[in-house]
This record gives sequence, structure tokens and C-alpha cells, in this order.
Amino acid sequence: MAKRDYYEVLGVNRDASEQDIKKAYRKLAMKHHPDRNPDSPKAEESFKEAKQAYEILSDPEKRAAYDQYGHAGVDPSMGGQPGAGPGAGFADIFGDIFGDVFGGDSRGRSNVYRGADLRYNLEISLEEAARGTEARIRIPTLVSCETCHGTGAKSGTQPTTCPTCNGAGQVRMQQGFFSIQQTCPKCHGSGKVILNPCPSCHGNGRIKQHKTLSVKIPAGVDEGDRIRLTGEGEAGVNHGPAGDLYVVIHVKSHSVFTRDHNDLHCEMPISFTVAALGGEIEIPTLDGYAKIKIPAETQSGKIFRLRGKGIRGVRSSAPGDLLCHMAVETPVNLTARQKELLLELETINQSSGSKHNPRAKSWMEKVREFFGS
Repeated sequence: MAKRDYYEVLGVNRDASEQDIKKAYRKLAMKHHPDRNPDSPKAEESFKEAKQAYEILSDPEKRAAYDQYGHAGVDPSMGGQPGAGPGAGFADIFGDIFGDVFGGDSRGRSNVYRGADLRYNLEISLEEAARGTEARIRIPTLVSCETCHGTGAKSGTQPTTCPTCNGAGQVRMQQGFFSIQQTCPKCHGSGKVILNPCPSCHGNGRIKQHKTLSVKIPAGVDEGDRIRLTGEGEAGVNHGPAGDLYVVIHVKSHSVFTRDHNDLHCEMPISFTVAALGGEIEIPTLDGYAKIKIPAETQSGKIFRLRGKGIRGVRSSAPGDLLCHMAVETPVNLTARQKELLLELETINQSSGSKHNPRAKSWMEKVREFFGS
């Protein structure tokens, strides 16, 4: 089975800082550590995968080799070695090490680079997150110049080998016994010089452009989920592969519902009369209204659960639930007659002892116990 991309394993972008990579690894290590999941082979496998990704991306040299050559650049079985490139054997590595010291010739280096990954923040409604949708987005990016087909040279011409570094992209400076290797100041490491630059891209091979893409949002996405569009990032350098585009989902606040994973919560105001005597009310759901029966003597804060009326997550086999929190509403703008009736009710309640207010009785007993009386 093909190895997953190390950045994807840790859940970070390709331009992530060392601190971000370390933080992401710690989070995964804590979650999947075998000691915390003794009976889960899958967790152990995830832990090893995260550890391997961190070992590569936390080392600047290994990370540079991985960014340039992928898994082949860091896989010993394929001759990979940081800075050596895919297929590099012992003799190549030996030449790299001792060539710098004794002034030996440097072997050719690849000047093909992968394009940068891009990130786009997409805001959608709760309904769109629950049911899925298709969105059109417009992003600024670097694309390969169509005039010169990415070469950077004027039509009818080609880049020529840099005369300063002879195409190596690097030059050596002798300082006594040692020689120091640095980026060629003439070609800036590309190994090529453009004598007649393309008028469209001015020799860069890439131009800034906005492009419009259609993104399919799967049903059940949640806040912070990422959708990866392979090859929709910036164009590569010297015909290198394009980067990827990561669309990060942000769900707008809803006027009625609050989401908790796959469950939905809502507060439902009910009248004092319905709470005391019971009745039937309509509850809003994402699919319309549903009726529920309110039993007599329902207290404020009582939660009613509607099974399957939540959201089915992207990786869930069944939808979550809708939890309705009852909020008994105190009547306002009372008429004289209404006040009279409420005062009469209160008088009757007081004359009947505490049997109509069990919660108040229990609370007062706790207060007296607290004060020792």
C-alpha cells in the first residue's frame, strides 16, 4: 500500500513551522500511543505513522529532500538521503561529503520544484454542511505561463546553461584547505540563464492569475474539516508538479441550532401553562417540524431527545440526535385580571404547603443543612 503524504499524516500545511509540526505530532502521539490503546492495532499503526512523519519533517535536511523528491528522497531502500535525491547511492553521497572538502566536482542537481500548496477558507451554512453542497470559489495563484510554456524564455528561444556554474546551480569558493559551496549568484540556483525573457512572465515561467474552481462539499462536514484538491495549488518551477489546494470549512452560526459533533441542540420556549398541565408542541428540525408531547409538571431545563434528527457525519454510519432544551417562559405584559389569577394561584399554593414546589423544598433543606440549623 502506498505511503500517505507526511504532511497529511500530521494534518499540517507544507509551509508549517517547526513548532506547528511538533504540536501536531504531540497531539497525535497522545491520541494513538499504544499505552493508551493497548487493544487497538490500528492505533499503534497510526502512532508509528505519525512518528515516522515527524522524524522526517522535524529534520530540516530530510524535510527538504522529502519536499523535493517525496518518499523516494528519504527512503533508504531507494537510495534516498537528505540532499542526495532519489536513486543516489553510496558513491554519490561520498562525493557530496568529500567533494566539498577537497574541491571535487559537484554532480548535477535537480532544478525542478513542486509548486506551493494553497489554503482557502470557505464559509457555509449549517444546512449546507448537513446536506452537502457545491461551491464555486475564486483563488489567486501562480500558473504556468502559456506564452513560453513555463520555460521563461521568449518564443523561439530556450534558456541556456549558466556560464558561471556550468549548470550546477552552485559555485565553490576556496578558503584555504576548505571549499565552501553556495548558490550561484548568476542563475540563483536554477543552472540556467535566460538571455531573451518571455514578455508575458518576464522570465519567471509563471504568472499571477485568478482561477475559478467548483468544490464539492460532502454531507456532514464540520468546522475545520479540510477538502484537498490535488494539483490545484501553485504551478511548479521548471515543469515541476503543481501544489495542492486545501479548502478549510467554516460553518456559520445558526439562529436556532447549535452543533456538537453529530448532535444538534436547540432551546425551545414553552408557556407556563403547557409546562404545568402538559400538551403537544412543534419542534423545528433540519427537515421541517416534528411534534412532541410535553408531560405535565415539566421543569425548565428538561431535555427531550429526538433520535436521528441530528447530522450524519462524513464518516458516520448513522445520524446524531436533536436535543431540545425546555425553557419555561415567564409571562409578561400581564393584564389586571391575569395578575389577579396568578395571585390567587400563589395564595392557594402557599396554603397547601410545599407539595406544589418540591424543588424549592429540597433546596431549602440543603440551605438549612449548610448553615447547621
